[in-house]
Amino acid sequence: MGRGKLRIYLGAAPGVGKTYAMLSEAHRRVERGTDCVVAFVEHHNRPRTEVMLHGLEQLPRRELEYRGSLFTEMDVDAVLGRAPAVALVDELAHTNVPGSRNAKRWQDVEELLAAGIDVVSTVNIQHLESLGDVVESITGVRQRETVPDEVVRRADQIELVDMSPQALRRRMAHGNIYKSDKVDAALSNYFRPGNLTALRELALLWVADRVDEYLTEYRTDHRVSKIWGSRERIVVGLTGGPEGRTLIRRAARLAEKGAGGEVMAVYIARSDGLTSASPKELAVQRTLVEDLGGTFHHVVGDDIPASLLDFARGVNATQIVLGSSRRKTWQYMFGPGVGATVARESGSDLDVHIVTHDEVAKGRGLPVARGARLGRSRIIWGWIVGVGGPVVLALLLNTVDLGLANDMLLFLTVTVAAALLGGLYPALASAAFGSLLLNYYYTPPLHRLTIADPKNIVAIAIFVGVAVSVASVVDLAARRTHQAARLRAESEILSFLAGSVLRGETSLEALLERVRETFGMESVALLERESDVDPWTCAGSVGPRPLVERPEDADVDMPVGDHMALALSGRVLPASDRRVLAAFAAQAAVVLDRQRLQHEADQAKELAEGNRIRTALLAAVSHDLRTPLAGIKAAVSSLRSDDVAWSEEDQAELLEGIEDGADRLDHLVGNLLDMSRLQTGTVTPLIREIDLDEVVPMALGGVPEDSVELEIPESLPMVAVDAGLLERAVANLVENAVKYSPADELVLVSASAMADRVEMRVVDRGPGVPDEAKDRIFAPFQRYGDAPRGTGVGLGLAVARGFAEAMGGTLNAEDTPGGGLTMVLTLRAVDSRPDLTTAAPAAERQAS
Repeated sequence: MGRGKLRIYLGAAPGVGKTYAMLSEAHRRVERGTDCVVAFVEHHNRPRTEVMLHGLEQLPRRELEYRGSLFTEMDVDAVLGRAPAVALVDELAHTNVPGSRNAKRWQDVEELLAAGIDVVSTVNIQHLESLGDVVESITGVRQRETVPDEVVRRADQIELVDMSPQALRRRMAHGNIYKSDKVDAALSNYFRPGNLTALRELALLWVADRVDEYLTEYRTDHRVSKIWGSRERIVVGLTGGPEGRTLIRRAARLAEKGAGGEVMAVYIARSDGLTSASPKELAVQRTLVEDLGGTFHHVVGDDIPASLLDFARGVNATQIVLGSSRRKTWQYMFGPGVGATVARESGSDLDVHIVTHDEVAKGRGLPVARGARLGRSRIIWGWIVGVGGPVVLALLLNTVDLGLANDMLLFLTVTVAAALLGGLYPALASAAFGSLLLNYYYTPPLHRLTIADPKNIVAIAIFVGVAVSVASVVDLAARRTHQAARLRAESEILSFLAGSVLRGETSLEALLERVRETFGMESVALLERESDVDPWTCAGSVGPRPLVERPEDADVDMPVGDHMALALSGRVLPASDRRVLAAFAAQAAVVLDRQRLQHEADQAKELAEGNRIRTALLAAVSHDLRTPLAGIKAAVSSLRSDDVAWSEEDQAELLEGIEDGADRLDHLVGNLLDMSRLQTGTVTPLIREIDLDEVVPMALGGVPEDSVELEIPESLPMVAVDAGLLERAVANLVENAVKYSPADELVLVSASAMADRVEMRVVDRGPGVPDEAKDRIFAPFQRYGDAPRGTGVGLGLAVARGFAEAMGGTLNAEDTPGGGLTMVLTLRAVDSRPDLTTAAPAAERQAS
């Protein structure tokens, strides 16, 4: 019996309908006469899912006792004994109760498959093992139940069960997924639109990649070389020239017009490593294509058109983008060029775009550094061998007669030795001097610079030609080797600079130290001045005794713009090194500007923070002080009045009101004084680690006791806040919620942990606020719906947001599912405790 087949229904989140789809497939198979049984399906008390189980054979489950409770799991032995053709197994990532046959349910499924039983199962995208960290960063919930990706990838069929976030939230609100008492918490936490959209994208991308793998496997197994345009893949051929950026941007625009477009930039390098491409330009183009969402590839091949077409067909590309040739007109005599060859040989399955650019017909040659390549000692020895070698050889050959042919081979050997040691010019000198000696001593007539036999003329000409050719090849190889080594060093340096830019490094001293080490200098300084007549000032320096007066006095002066220069002391650099030094100088200027911008941003942030605190302070003074003062004044006036004879109970009640108002004023004034000192810079914020249950109950003193329901789990991590500011912010939010809630509805104050933050929600069932007004309600003096004056002056939410942002948190408004408004106060968590079950009811368990 062969191995069974596995079919998986994959969903983005619980409730999208995976189990329903699996049961529907079971009914279709039963109608066709297939022996199909339910090995384990969890309907989670969903009526529509439970109805789908009717008419299907359900195998008994195995009961296990664990920690005093009774659990049921799939009975693997019962399924194997029944030996159906198809078994339905829900929740593939489920962790079995200790004492079960296997630790994981997917291991149970593996046993069924090995026994030849086909299995239909379900899994959510968040339960894939490789996506655990990604899902946690999105939802804030760590998935404890996971299944290895390879188990799902090996499935014979994977079917995506998709549903839009809006439709899924409607199902949730209607009670089709969780019970009504868990709907609000789920919609507010795990089942947010942003979370569901991100999970849906993960599921779609994962399935798309799996389909692409299926297609690649099929093409390989069936040896399909023809391109199938299932999705737009655009290959950009790069030469390392400056036109590459234009080609990449053009390809990106083409990709945007097609569904699932993908850009793949490829650079074809010769196998001998000899290339005139600029490593710096290639690095820039690599960064550009990656920023645009594409990939960069480096391919080795001597036949560039063939290598490019092989790469394109290998990745199933549909289009190739090439630039118009940079060759001049006369260079076409050597061949039609890469673009024309690729277009001719691409066939009907590949579209080739030839893109014009500014470098057309300007020549392909890139700057190549010249000069000495072999070192002074080798050149000296080359000249010694090239000039002295023929003389010594002539003296030796005068003592023995070897014949003209052997004499020429020996002189050629000396010329080759001179070429290997000293390069081109010593070899040319050796060839010329050797030919004269051959003519004078060994070619009849002897001891005369004439040649009688024409054959000897041809022999000497061949000797000179071979000597010059060998010398040219050796010199070219030495020059190319030096160029490759130098470009490699430059590319490493430029790669470092590019990496520092991407990483956002802003240390000027570190960059200057890198310059000093790279070029072997004693000291490096970055000088600047305001204008041409102002003196130079030092913006940063490293090394002993840096030059900080004038860049002209330094050993190396590299200007950066009009009023900035890099001054290096230690030695004079060759001209070839100044190109890399210019890149360092430009980066130093960028780093300096970034430091100053960061400093200005920090100052602006401090000013904005001060303005925010001052605004909140004034708002609090005008809003929160008036109520207790009015109560105290009314109570005092009543006690002093002679028109009413107050009983002892009435007097005690009035005095109690005065005492409560005074206590509230004392507490509030203390907080406001701290804020005032904070705004003037005399104190720093009292940010400390606290538990929410230490502060939140104190903030409910201004509202009736039976108007608020408090849900602050003990498992929440601590938050870093100012206790006084947090209390005032929560008090204003609760008072606002109670004000607009119906009399028979409680205001819910709950908190939950989400990744590295803690969210506190103040939920009311009032009239709610339209989306376009959600930001305006936080502005000062805003009373939504033109509320009467007796309800306040509209500063409560403004004060709350000001205090929240002063503590480094946020405050936003969301709709309450079923009607109303929810205020979401986000604070920074200090630690991450393992129990986050309050963040998403039942989200830890797979449900479909």
